[in-house]
Amino acid sequence: MALISKKQVEKFQETIWDFYAKEKRSMPWRNTSDGYAILVSEIMLQQTQVERVRVKYEEFLRAFSTFEALATAPLSAVLLVWQGLGYNRRAKFLKQCAEIVMTNHNGTLPRTPQELIMLPGIGKGTVGSLLAFVYNRPVAFIETNIRRIFIHHFFPNHEQVSDADILPLVEATLDPHNPREWYYALMDYGTYLVRQVPNPNRKSKHHIRQSRFEGSTRQVRGAIMRELTKNPEGLSITQLDMILPCTREQITHALTSLIKDGLLVEKQAKYCIT
Repeated sequence: MALISKKQVEKFQETIWDFYAKEKRSMPWRNTSDGYAILVSEIMLQQTQVERVRVKYEEFLRAFSTFEALATAPLSAVLLVWQGLGYNRRAKFLKQCAEIVMTNHNGTLPRTPQELIMLPGIGKGTVGSLLAFVYNRPVAFIETNIRRIFIHHFFPNHEQVSDADILPLVEATLDPHNPREWYYALMDYGTYLVRQVPNPNRKSKHHIRQSRFEGSTRQVRGAIMRELTKNPEGLSITQLDMILPCTREQITHALTSLIKDGLLVEKQAKYCIT
């Protein structure tokens, strides 16, 4: 579609700001511009609902309050606090980020997209959110709420909408004077849309339906990690087979993937957190 007119931009911005003025949500990670605290929230919010993150966020910061504290903590301790959020690779990525920031950036979150994209577990969307929320930089980025809003407002009769079509509209409507607050407003409005209309993201070219959790490798991986955080000395596959309500084949497959992801090691026929 053609780039929108100035009048359309103003109308869209008015819609978002008016909603935000009435329905602004309070989030603990919005009360800071600390790069570490915001990085923790952004990694946690990947593929996890806000309310689950809200519970864990402050607990995690109490346990690991700085890049240095997280970088020097054993992974097993980090995973223990992370329990309940799922996708344990994110905890490992977050710890690796802290190690790199301490080693290469003097304990300060990098300020450039080129440096941020090199951090483990950080994609283009997270780079944009970090630049906006930490440094109040007017950068355009797309994540699930933003994608939902722009498809709903500007592509109501389209299918297979590409992010390449959306990004110029994000740029055109961005508030250059207050990008941090603008993106907070977009996030809140995107969450509101979930309850009002069928998910517009289904019209996205990039939409992927989440696979069933019950009985999945993801569920078995999570169960294994929970048991190993309780048994830091490690467990054998026979012990895991006795504990877990799944097949030996499922356990073996999950263990292989956890080792591949660097979350586990095998030592003397026992599996331990790295």
